[in-house]
Amino acid sequence: MQQSPESLIDKLSDLFITFDESPHGAASLAQVHKAVLHDGRTVAVKVQHPKVQAQSSKDIVVMEVLLNVVHWLFPDFAFMWLVEEAKKNMPLELDFLNEGRNAEKLAAMLAHFPWLKVPKIHWELSTRRILTMEFVEGGQVNDRNYMKTHGINVNEISENLGKMYSEMIFVQGFVHCDPHPGNVLVRKCPKTNKTEIVLLDHGLYQTLHPNIRLDYCRLWQSLIKGDLQGIEKYSRRLGAGELYPLFACVLTARSWTSVNTGISNTPVTHTEDVEIRTNAANYLPQISDLLNRVPRQMLLLLKTNDLLRGIESTLQTRHSSSSFINMSRCCTRALARHKRSKTQSRVRRLQITLSESLTLCQISLYELFLWVNGSRLGGWLRSLLGCFHFTH
Repeated sequence: MQQSPESLIDKLSDLFITFDESPHGAASLAQVHKAVLHDGRTVAVKVQHPKVQAQSSKDIVVMEVLLNVVHWLFPDFAFMWLVEEAKKNMPLELDFLNEGRNAEKLAAMLAHFPWLKVPKIHWELSTRRILTMEFVEGGQVNDRNYMKTHGINVNEISENLGKMYSEMIFVQGFVHCDPHPGNVLVRKCPKTNKTEIVLLDHGLYQTLHPNIRLDYCRLWQSLIKGDLQGIEKYSRRLGAGELYPLFACVLTARSWTSVNTGISNTPVTHTEDVEIRTNAANYLPQISDLLNRVPRQMLLLLKTNDLLRGIESTLQTRHSSSSFINMSRCCTRALARHKRSKTQSRVRRLQITLSESLTLCQISLYELFLWVNGSRLGGWLRSLLGCFHFTH
């Protein structure tokens, strides 16, 4: 028997002082309402749409039929893996208790980042279809006007976003797989006035298989250095086969020429961006083949990469080397930790730790060099050296 509006309002008043009936935000699976608890705390109540459970099952069936028809008409179109992923991920996304557990797990893992805010969960007011959490306001991570108005440094946000995802992917192996701008907010903390990144919507995560995570670390190290043997070796180990050059280009959104040179040494240009977009259309059958070859976990990593690059492009920070520096640090730490776990020798562990420290020190010195080179001090030194060279 359906409850009357009056009885529902009475129940809401037992839990909240106020409850905004108009949603603060809405998406395909749920909508979020702002409410105030009896102790004065403001919360966000995420409510699943009533018919979404049943409708999602029908949508997956329709998707499977349509993709089969398209594949029959165009044999080169091989995206049936989309159905497999939808079948696996949809039940997880529809379980809001799972989302709450993911949020708490990530908050504990990344507690060493003081600028990261993950809203706290109110478990006593949450179910599989209702999630009540701390209410946090902010601007979307791609909103440059909001950042300018609130005195938020765009480069700092871009760098911290890179640090956060590098830590998730390479070190922890627990990855938030939906970093679109609506799920990543920026703000000035009301208490400290320091800049924060707020991460929302924790329904979909990937726990990376250790072998995939470590090979992904080694591949990115090779891509950053321009180590072609390493690029081929680890791309093949991740399932790309002879399509490893295409895999490297898809992963980095860079041309094969830039990959050969080392992506950290070659700035992104408009010409290269146009070349990438043009080639993407020409190589669609090969890209389809590639996506069918690689492990399924790589698909969400590729999606995550693409979304992060989109944010960087909007913020106009793609030229920054900070993302490669953060990746290098995280890859170094992850591989050193793996090596230590594989040996019982204290001497060997000490050697690994010393090698790790030396590499991290080299990365920091390189970062300092880039900072000095791009600063006024760097310009002054270059002018001084130019004058010295001229006089001699």
